Amino acid sequence: MPKESNILHSPQGDFRLSRYPVRRRDPLRAWDAADEYLLRHLDESGAEPGRTLVVNDGFGALSVALAGSCSVMMQSDSYLAWQGVLRNLRANGLEEGAVTFIDSLAEPEGPFTHVLLKIPKSLALLEDQLFRVRPLLAEGATLVAGAMARHVHRSTLALFERIIGPAPTSLAWKKARLVLPSLDPSLAPGRSQWPRDFELDGLRIINHAGVFSRERLDIGTRFFLEHLPTLPPGTEAVDLGCGNGIVGIMLRRSNPGVKLLFSDESFMALASARENWAAAFGDEPARFVADDCLARQPDGSADLVLINPPFHQQHAVTAEIARRMFRDARRVLRRGGECRIVANRHLGYHRDLKRLFGRCELVAGNAKFVVLSARKR
Repeated sequence: MPKESNILHSPQGDFRLSRYPVRRRDPLRAWDAADEYLLRHLDESGAEPGRTLVVNDGFGALSVALAGSCSVMMQSDSYLAWQGVLRNLRANGLEEGAVTFIDSLAEPEGPFTHVLLKIPKSLALLEDQLFRVRPLLAEGATLVAGAMARHVHRSTLALFERIIGPAPTSLAWKKARLVLPSLDPSLAPGRSQWPRDFELDGLRIINHAGVFSRERLDIGTRFFLEHLPTLPPGTEAVDLGCGNGIVGIMLRRSNPGVKLLFSDESFMALASARENWAAAFGDEPARFVADDCLARQPDGSADLVLINPPFHQQHAVTAEIARRMFRDARRVLRRGGECRIVANRHLGYHRDLKRLFGRCELVAGNAKFVVLSARKR
């Protein structure tokens, strides 16, 4: 990237921003035109500063830009997003306490004068968030949502209209669009349908709105479950990027005595995994950690790491998340420990594993997926 391409120029000022985790020569910016449009709209509206709730701020473009002029609370389902905001506050000489963080399942104390919402990729998550936002709006409060225009569909607007009220859109600007809903006090939208659940092998699997494959077991995970290892009691295993926790739970179900750590950057995923573990095993202990891969875990502390790696960060397609998972797995594994993954065959992760571990074995494969195993020497 050009040297100064990490500077966000906004009506609120100029801010140096980076994505998180930080990568050298990262080709992706820490904001998009929708962030710029939201900040510009707020400035041009002449709105007085007030309590502001920022929902789904990617890496702090909105929260950092507003932190100097109003009281900002940021709500996100992403541990990585929050770490990005903290880093960008420091990079711009702002106190970390300038923005208050709450996770996606917390109930903030309203009312708020302004709510800025970056429209998430998941309609289910948007629906859940709109139900949470509606009672927080003060009389005369402004709710403005933004996204790149290609992500604003008729189904997106229908959710705003059903839960909040009339939802006109702005003109497109730099391929971004705003949704400008007005609160209709007469609406009775009911309650959020989340979390939902489905049955799997006699277990009731609970899924909060932000969790991947919320209403059924995805085919990649199903294939992975057919090829889990047999382990001795006392084995310390990690379900990395755990989602609803089904991989770790099924591993424990067939391997009594295995100790489990569930790690994910999504707070809704961890809440789902925790509830599903309790439903399956009651008070039996397990650990649930919001983390940047396994950054908070010590070296040589696990015998097995199971991964179904994502290849998206928000709307961006990237293999870097998977590679960071593999690197952290190698660091955390004891000598002889195994990293076992499932992935789409075409992604070619066997090359990354072989480069890191020196050797990679095919456990199983079909037309679409492979299960791969690499051991730390």
